[in-house]
Amino acid sequence: MDKKAIRREYETYSVQGFYERFGDEYRNPHEALINRVIEESVNKWQLNCDRVLDLACGSGEVTLALQSFGVTNITGIDPYTYNAYCQRTGKQAEIYTFEDIAAGVLRGRNYSLIVCSFALHLVDRSRLPLLLYHLSLIADTMVIITPHKRPQLKSEWGWIFLDEITIERVRAWLFQTP
Repeated sequence: MDKKAIRREYETYSVQGFYERFGDEYRNPHEALINRVIEESVNKWQLNCDRVLDLACGSGEVTLALQSFGVTNITGIDPYTYNAYCQRTGKQAEIYTFEDIAAGVLRGRNYSLIVCSFALHLVDRSRLPLLLYHLSLIADTMVIITPHKRPQLKSEWGWIFLDEITIERVRAWLFQTP
């Protein structure tokens, strides 16, 4: 499914409805760009990939790209595409929602890096502060990969913007906790 088709499906079913209906077969049409962005990010930013959270892991695009660099300790979370993730990566994904995370379900965990690809721009702006605050409690570094110029994070939400990589209008933003 191409990106225009996905946009139409969002309009037809809503974002949540689309993933509930098609999550098992989902593939990100930007996977090649995600691979390039991950490669550039790992090399340029010297990311600590000792323990990675692949947040909104889709069908494993980020996990597979990181595995190509030898990264093995990756936790995937996605409430809709966990079957597609398992089929492609051979790893089980946890099925927490952004709402679950904002309520503190990941409290007590510790990751060296969170990577969230093609998902945070879909979160309602009013829900972002609490979600991002809870993410700041479990990791010091986060990379957001997005096809848009949003979401725009505020430092009071727990993250400081450090750098950006753009490849063919796909952006990777590097954030750290203060």
